[in-house]
Amino acid sequence: MKKIFALVAIMVLVMASFGNVDAQGKKVKQATETVEACMPIIGISAAESSPASAPATYVNAVKRAGGVPVIIPMTSDKAQLEAVLEIVDGVIMTGGEDIDPLKGYNEEPLRALGEIVPERDKFDLMLIRMAVAKGLPVLGICRGEQLMNVAFGGSLYQDIPSQVKTSYIKHRQEAPRNYGTHSIEITEGSLMHKMLGVNKIAVNSYHHQAVKDVAPGFKVTAVSPDGIVEAIEKVDSDCVWGVQFHPEGFVSMGDDSFLGIFKHLVNKAAEKK
Repeated sequence: MKKIFALVAIMVLVMASFGNVDAQGKKVKQATETVEACMPIIGISAAESSPASAPATYVNAVKRAGGVPVIIPMTSDKAQLEAVLEIVDGVIMTGGEDIDPLKGYNEEPLRALGEIVPERDKFDLMLIRMAVAKGLPVLGICRGEQLMNVAFGGSLYQDIPSQVKTSYIKHRQEAPRNYGTHSIEITEGSLMHKMLGVNKIAVNSYHHQAVKDVAPGFKVTAVSPDGIVEAIEKVDSDCVWGVQFHPEGFVSMGDDSFLGIFKHLVNKAAEKK
């Protein structure tokens, strides 16, 4: 992380070449030391079709939780990702397209499968495996939770309506992103329970895929009333977990009901600094 602050300091010093360089240098040093000590850097995986951006809701949620958000651009270069993971203190895997079932968990694609982006699958799988191996706190959101499950040996329902006949809830809502349209039941004593402090809560919902076979070493910690997995967490860790809904939709709009999810990520990132 010191590398990025050093670069910032150099840029400021160059721009201050017509002023008091020593004074500018001292100010930059003081500012960067304060930020480095107090504000963990949270990397947000590039989302959807843009290789170098993510929705502002993720950025705003991290900021509200006390972290410094930075976007991790899509890349297939492992060395670049290693360099990025030396800088960030935690990672959020964002929502987006369907995951390729053939390459991801050895299933033929169903007709109801949505858009897939092979380049993003490759990037996301590499990023999440490297981040977890490095011991960084990782939060997966929607596709990010599904990806977490696939990355470590689990599988997905490619399409809930056609594969889960007992599912009766509308998991693709037509309502504002900060409005909960169905409830979830949270396991007592789980990481989710500790973060939110409740056993039941209404969440937003924008998906047609979901966790099917849970990855070895992970457990389910929240479900919807129709049995769809809404949260998973790594069994031997308190800093690797995923949620099927979009908590950033609430937090970015000033609703603190789900702020604990991002606070936990930022606090764990601070411990890893």
